[in-house]
Amino acid sequence: MAAVAGLYRRALPSPPAIEFASSEGKVRLSLLQNYLEALANGNMDGFFKLISYYQTQSEPAFCGLATLAMVLNALGIDPGRKWKGPWRWFDDSMLDCCEPLEKVKVEGISFGKVACLAHCNGAKVDAFHTNESTVDSFRNYVMTCASSEDCHMIVSYNRKHLKQSCRRSGWDTAAKYLTEEVPHLLSSNEIKGIQGILSVILASAPKNLRDFINWVAEVRKLEDGNKVVNEEERKRLSIKEEVLKQVQETELYKYITKWIQLGSCCSSTSVGGQGSLCEIASKVCCQGAQLLCGKVGACNGTTHSKHLGPESAESVTVVSGKVLVEDAQHGFEMLVPCRQRKCGDSCVRNQDASYGNHPSTEDVLTILLLALPSDTWCAVKDEKLQKEFSVIVSLNNLPDLLQQEVSKIL
Repeated sequence: MAAVAGLYRRALPSPPAIEFASSEGKVRLSLLQNYLEALANGNMDGFFKLISYYQTQSEPAFCGLATLAMVLNALGIDPGRKWKGPWRWFDDSMLDCCEPLEKVKVEGISFGKVACLAHCNGAKVDAFHTNESTVDSFRNYVMTCASSEDCHMIVSYNRKHLKQSCRRSGWDTAAKYLTEEVPHLLSSNEIKGIQGILSVILASAPKNLRDFINWVAEVRKLEDGNKVVNEEERKRLSIKEEVLKQVQETELYKYITKWIQLGSCCSSTSVGGQGSLCEIASKVCCQGAQLLCGKVGACNGTTHSKHLGPESAESVTVVSGKVLVEDAQHGFEMLVPCRQRKCGDSCVRNQDASYGNHPSTEDVLTILLLALPSDTWCAVKDEKLQKEFSVIVSLNNLPDLLQQEVSKIL
């Protein structure tokens, strides 16, 4: 999800789930007395067929699409269209006949739509919801598919029961506002000028848009008292810093800056200011602890920040916090790239002198509006204004790096 700080891997909540490649997973597999018997009797034919075509999802919300692509390839179905080069092959990015991929990126895909996609792409499908089957029937289907090379089962389940993370409802609310409510607002208002468009969109925006600062953040667990920003972290943050620079060079950024300077921006939308940064960092550290450690007891609201620079080529703001994990206190840090900017009226309103060092309201609002689907602006009734604004938010003239970042946002 775009509004989540960057982090590497996470702990699998165990129990109830057990990581397949873990020591316990290997022990449990070796203890299955009927394992070799199952192989000999063909009761694991389905596993080997599927594992031969395993693929990971290309987007966080593409789990259903990647699963289906794997099954379609295992069934040996010819997609009838090219994947890359001369090759015809199913990939999750090709499964869009029942639901637009842009919508799946934001909302994921339902069980019914996965069944629809499977049918559209040549598979014979039997779909059952839990109220249409029994536990015994489910087990029979598992045994049938496990021993078959041309029959596979896709199961949709609730991750919460396995203590696994689901999509954050807070960010879902913001994403829904941007992708669903904004077009409605644009179509139901007589809008005059670029500033009028910005006022309609941003005046009633959700308060948690400021959490989008996570987009340029890294989160890490402090171990052995190490508080040094390593080379790899600096490289990743320097890329984000370059993206921020490119954001601030866009025409849209200039319009949004002017809109804020005119006093149209309510304070609840702002991500500027050191107090605001620490508040967000507290949430980020808690989210990072939950993802990296699996279990969290409580979050300590105390955070403090420091600025590393200017002795380094890339300056970094580090905000530290402590989280209680299973009765033990752990330290976490949020790393944010720093970028000096000219201080306008919005900066003056913010009392903190360090405001110009880290991502601002202008940065956040610019990147979010650039990320909206191009057909969003078709809702603007004034045809001349619609064309003018479409040019301003067009991705065609943006640098490649910024285009890549924008494509990952929603």
